Order: sequence, then C-alpha cells, then structure tokens
Amino acid sequence: MTPSVLISGAGVAGSTAAYWLARNGFRVTVVERSRGQRSSGNPVDVRGPALPVVRDMGVLPALRERATHPDGMRVLDACGRTIARLPMQTEEGALEIPRADLATTLFEAARARAEFRFDDSVTALHTDAAGVDVTFDRGAPERFDLVIGADGLHSAVRRIAFGDETELVRHLGVWVATLPLGEPVDDQRHTLLYNEPGRLASIHPSRGDALAAFIFRGPARPGLDHRDADEHRRIVTEAYAGAGWRVPELLAKLPGADLYFDSVSQVHLPKWTQGRVTLVGDAASCVSLFGDGSSLALAGAHTLASALATSGGDLALGLRRYEAEHRVRTDAKVRGAGRAAALVVPKTRLGLAARNIGARAMALC
Repeated sequence: MTPSVLISGAGVAGSTAAYWLARNGFRVTVVERSRGQRSSGNPVDVRGPALPVVRDMGVLPALRERATHPDGMRVLDACGRTIARLPMQTEEGALEIPRADLATTLFEAARARAEFRFDDSVTALHTDAAGVDVTFDRGAPERFDLVIGADGLHSAVRRIAFGDETELVRHLGVWVATLPLGEPVDDQRHTLLYNEPGRLASIHPSRGDALAAFIFRGPARPGLDHRDADEHRRIVTEAYAGAGWRVPELLAKLPGADLYFDSVSQVHLPKWTQGRVTLVGDAASCVSLFGDGSSLALAGAHTLASALATSGGDLALGLRRYEAEHRVRTDAKVRGAGRAAALVVPKTRLGLAARNIGARAMALC
C-alpha cells in the first residue's frame, strides 16, 4: 500500500518535503493554517546543501529570476555617513531571495504532486505502532502512516507530540521585526545598517520594494502572543525610542504595516521523532540571523524524504537515518548563534567599535 503522510505547514520545509515525498511514491497531504501562501519578505539565502535540492526540483531558474542582487552592506553613522563597507561574500551559485518568493516557488512545484488544504490545522494526534489518528480544526479526522511537523518555530505538531514551547524553545536574547516600506530606496545595491548598543536598524533594497528591519536585544516575554501585531508594534516602538539615523521615519510606518515579529530562539530536543510523528525545519532546530534557516530547511526536507524512500518501507529506520544525517548540519549552526548575535547586535559601544574596525579590515582584504 502507498504510505500516507500528513505535513503540517506549507512553507519552505513543508513544500519541499511534499514534493520529494510525493515524487518518491508517498501519498502526501499538506495542511496549512493560513488561508493561502503567506510568508515574510525577509531576504534568505539558498546555498550549500540547498542548491542541489532546488536544482533537482527544476526551480532554480525561477528562483534566479526572483533573486535580489545586493553588492554588499554599508555601515552608517547617525548622520547617514558610511563608516564601513562589507562586500557580499557568498559561495558560487548561492542566491538571496525574499522568503515569500522562495516559499511560493516551492509550493508551485509541489502542488501538482501533493494535496494542499489551507485554512485548517492539526489539533490532536493519537499515535500507535501502525500510524497516527489526526484531528483537525475544520476537517474530518483522518489516519496517516506518518505526520511531519513543518510548521515553524511555534509548531503546533511539536507542542502536541513533544511538549510545551516554554520547555523546548530557548530565547537567545534577540528579537527581529521587519516590514515592507512599499517604496524603492536611493541605494539599490547595498543593505544599509545602523547600530546603537543593543539595537540595529537596516534597510534592504529587495528588488525595488525596500524592506526595513529592526534587530534588538531584549529579554524573553513569557505569554507573548506571536500573532498579536499591535503588541509587536508597541514593543518595537518602545525598544527604539530615541534612536538616531532614519529610525523615527521607519517607526512612523509601523501603524497598519504588515509586520513580521519574532524571537531569535533555539529549539532544544533530544530527538526529532516520537513514534510516527517527526519534525523538520524551524520546528525541529533551525536558528540563523543570516538566512541559513531556509537552506537548512530545504536540505532537511530533502534528507527526510530520501531517507524514508530508501528505508525499504521501514519508516522508523528512515527517520533515524534522517536525524543522524541532518543533525550534523544543524548542530554547527546552533553553536554559532551566539557569535552571530554579537556580530549583528553588539551590546556595547566598545563592541560596536570593534565590529566596525573588523568590517573595515574585511573590506580591505
């Protein structure tokens, strides 16, 4: 019999897993809480182990058409003067692309092979040795051979099968907020960075429709509703009170903006699988301030599908192989999360000065 798989989440990891599992002979259903494809416009990278995945899916030309092409970054002072320049240093063939465009391209590749159900979500899972009985918010209950949680940092599947988010997700002391500016910027070739101790504001040209980003240090906020946009705007406004450069202008665009806001966090799980339920992408592990999360999600989804397809029908064996191979990639990124935060958002003026000296040195190399 054809094994049946339910994937929760139609983002980068979910659509990639759906494509490869369906291509390898599984019957795949994807359920997505949103009413349609929705993802942030944050620029993310497709590089390293993700490149052969998108190439073999046949979507690399489409991704190249939608890619952004910044030459580098300019570090600015409060008056907007350039104090350091950083060239883009990426591997050959790597792409930077808005996350929404990446997710949409992957969905378009997978939709002909898998069934997608929007505006629904998983509310309960009952697992036995042979499969999983799934209860949905809207649809009728169904049974699947395997359930995959690809539903992001705030994964419902992880909460149901593994435990509460407060016990499994560790805040790294940094928050991120982004919003589209709805207009182009004068410098189409550089990302502009402005730092003060503990907070950064940036503008990314993003194919003519610029994107503003706020990355700042702050404590965990237990009980914060990750869907409460008004509270998110209040937090950002409070965090950037009194900031220089163009920050007041950017903050003025917050009311009514389509704001993305979340914690930079690490998921800590001793294993990614519980019986017939497993996790992939941000739901399992991914952390990055530099866009690596999407590349890891692509690679992890492909590794999962390949391991299951080559396990001879032994799903448990395939899941063990998936985790053993992909944890090697993710563990290295998790270890570097603290260094990334120190580089992007130095805590002190001394740290900022050291970072800028390093940036100037890199530009001279």
